[in-house]
Amino acid sequence: MDTSQAMTNLNWFAVFAAAASGFLVGGLWYGPLFGKAWMAASGMTEEKMKASNPAKTYGLTFLLSLIAAFSLAMFVGGGDLSFGMFAGFMTGLTFVAVALGITYLFEQRSLKLWLINSGYQIVFFTVMGTILGVWH
Repeated sequence: MDTSQAMTNLNWFAVFAAAASGFLVGGLWYGPLFGKAWMAASGMTEEKMKASNPAKTYGLTFLLSLIAAFSLAMFVGGGDLSFGMFAGFMTGLTFVAVALGITYLFEQRSLKLWLINSGYQIVFFTVMGTILGVWH
């Protein structure tokens, strides 16, 4: 299958749903599950969060998540649930978490922060892959 055919055969609803799933996963991950630990490890404060532009932050976050979901959908292709889940998990673990790890080493960030942020990415990509695998 060539690239244009693969793009035409994408389930765009699934791509958008996969991208949006990051808000659900992130809301839980950086909220009740690891919010306080993440804030402490990253140096984030309530004041810094309030000073941000939420429309810009969430809008760009969705755009970047949409790009990631689109790319993952191209890999998952016509796969099924188990392949989508596997592809998402392996993408989160071996591409994203490893890349963050390299950056964190040079930035001398803590292992705790890497575990929190990488854990989110692994779960997020697994959820995206699952959605894309189900709705291929």
